[in-house]
Amino acid sequence: MSRLGEKIKGLRIEAGISQKQLGKKLGVSESFVNEVESGRKVINQNLIDRIGKVLGKNLNDITMSFEEEVYKEEKDNKYNNEPKKEKVSEVWDEAFGSVLKNIPIYKYDLNKALGSKQLPLVGNKVEGYAQDKVFYIEIQDDEMIGFRMAKGDLAFAHMTHEIENNCICLIEYGGIRKVRQIKKLDSNKVLLISNPNSVRAETIEMRDLKVIAKLHRLEIIL
Repeated sequence: MSRLGEKIKGLRIEAGISQKQLGKKLGVSESFVNEVESGRKVINQNLIDRIGKVLGKNLNDITMSFEEEVYKEEKDNKYNNEPKKEKVSEVWDEAFGSVLKNIPIYKYDLNKALGSKQLPLVGNKVEGYAQDKVFYIEIQDDEMIGFRMAKGDLAFAHMTHEIENNCICLIEYGGIRKVRQIKKLDSNKVLLISNPNSVRAETIEMRDLKVIAKLHRLEIIL
């Protein structure tokens, strides 16, 4: 339980108000109040002020003391021999666990996740895309080395079947999945480019091409 959530719960009980009653006064659900009190939900300053008004208590001193606690732990760890990352990360993991999303990492077949990376969830989206449509793919070869994409690198992508000009996508054609840059030649044909420096490209019919996902960002593994 977070310090803020614990304080809200204590003041609510002291005021003789149930979670359901508090939620009704705030215009939120009973389960939302429960998640706030248990520390599983992070709330903004506006809602903190509204809760304080309902309970007759200014909660800003509570939020400030939480920030001071994090700063103090970080400062203390800086001047001793213990790793400073562990304690600070525990505090922030508790505070922001509900706004981070585990993004799976796949090979090109997208069958079984190799692992995951955490990214912020904002407005129920990850980097502007629906959270259930995003993932990382592990680059499986050096065929795109001209684009500085090497085997083992991770590419953030979102699922789409739209053919966009000049974009780099995970595609399927001839029963094989590859990462390629797509250039539209006309309404029927596209050029698939794997290495712009040596002009390695092939022309195929658009109807034979299946776009799996569009790549947006590359994370290079050293």
